Amino acid sequence: MQKVLYGIGAAITLLVVIGLALPRHTYVTVSAQIEAHPATVFALVNDFHRMALWSPWFDTDPNVRVIYSGPDRGVDATMTWDGTIIGSGTQTITASRPFEHVTSVINPGEQAQVRTWFDLEGSEGTTTVTWGFEADQGLNLVGRYFALMLGNIVRRDYNNGLANLTELAESLPVTDFSDAEIEHIVVAASKIAYLETTSKPEPAAISEALGAAYHEILNFMDEHHLQPAGAPLSIIHSFSGAEMLFDAAIPVRGASDSAPREGTNVQLRLSYAGPVIRVRHVGSYRALGTTHRKITAYLAALGIERNGSAWESYVSDPAKVSEDKLLTYVYFPIRR
Repeated sequence: MQKVLYGIGAAITLLVVIGLALPRHTYVTVSAQIEAHPATVFALVNDFHRMALWSPWFDTDPNVRVIYSGPDRGVDATMTWDGTIIGSGTQTITASRPFEHVTSVINPGEQAQVRTWFDLEGSEGTTTVTWGFEADQGLNLVGRYFALMLGNIVRRDYNNGLANLTELAESLPVTDFSDAEIEHIVVAASKIAYLETTSKPEPAAISEALGAAYHEILNFMDEHHLQPAGAPLSIIHSFSGAEMLFDAAIPVRGASDSAPREGTNVQLRLSYAGPVIRVRHVGSYRALGTTHRKITAYLAALGIERNGSAWESYVSDPAKVSEDKLLTYVYFPIRR
């Protein structure tokens, strides 16, 4: 019996010695090249809601319960999960540098804390993504033995995840929105005088149609003693074949109960009220189409749903401001 006890003690000692000699850190990096702009890829790795669309672990445990807290994206965004297969844990974004880098920590403050990160490098419409993993087992000998297998498991799952990320990113609009001055704001309703208008979807035709519509709206305002209360607007409803349907509009004040709400070409109503994406556009009206495409790509990458017709607010007077300095705000209503 004594020999058996000596043998068990020797075996345990050997396991401890070997365990202490094993590396305490597990470090893995995998990379992939994606045919998408860094801004699009960044949106998919900087938001746990978007990561759920491509993360390999959600496929592993489809019944996992997930709770999101903190901001929607970026630093302090947090995801907590509890699953039958993948267990439970918490992950928090601790660093976020737009279009370049995201770091998060899994189970912060615990002994088995894990750091994971994404590095993005863009080149001519493509993005090289490096996904990194680092775990510190400390003096946890069982963890050090487990770490011998952990590296291969993480590498396999990360490669699967990057394949899913590539498929999703390459399915989204290809426009680069990284230079767009995007704001999330809430707008209040205002009274507008508007005229339903159609035009060919060409800058010259749109400009001519807007000019004629604004002239009619101004005549209506003079007739009913209305004062302008803001910059002229163009509220874009739809494209039907070669025709664009939109409302030319001017915010007004001073409308009395006797001012007609319907039955004339020009009518009065309240504008949209609620959350919007607002983008500042400086330059020619001919380039507004590009700004619209940037907003559309931004909304798609972040998974934000539109909530009505977009509109443009022409802040500058083209008769007084050079074309390259014209200021226009573009608004897209969104759901909360």
